[in-house]
Amino acid sequence: MIHIAKDDPARADVHDLLSEHLADMFATSPAESVHALDHSALSAPSITFWTAREEDELLGCGALKLLDFPDSPAKRGEIKSMRTAAGAHGRGVATLMLRHILDEARTRNFGRIYLETGTEDYFAPARRLYVRNGFSECPPFAGYFLDPNSVFMELRL
Repeated sequence: MIHIAKDDPARADVHDLLSEHLADMFATSPAESVHALDHSALSAPSITFWTAREEDELLGCGALKLLDFPDSPAKRGEIKSMRTAAGAHGRGVATLMLRHILDEARTRNFGRIYLETGTEDYFAPARRLYVRNGFSECPPFAGYFLDPNSVFMELRL
């Protein structure tokens, strides 16, 4: 059974998965278009980080970052560092993690959730996952800029 729980991004196996994630992002997109966070950035107080595990095997991870929109009283967040371990592809880990993050955002009374992902074919499965779960494209948010290598998406909760 897959269990999702808060975790430490610096934990050895998580650190390795995040390092793999960053390496793939830099191999797939130009450096100026990579917005993935490393384990130290994912430890920030504004970020909640979870892992999906079966027994003690790491299957994936994801995070929710609280965004600061001074002009809006509604809380908003950004999904960060969604990653499924190579050996867990096709098992529904990403869907479980995404639903967990969205449930947590609803519990915290977030009004919207945003994300940034790539335009390259490598990111097509991620884009399909987000669309299947109600996300739609939106303009850049929270300091992002238009970028031909980025797709910005939002979900109103």
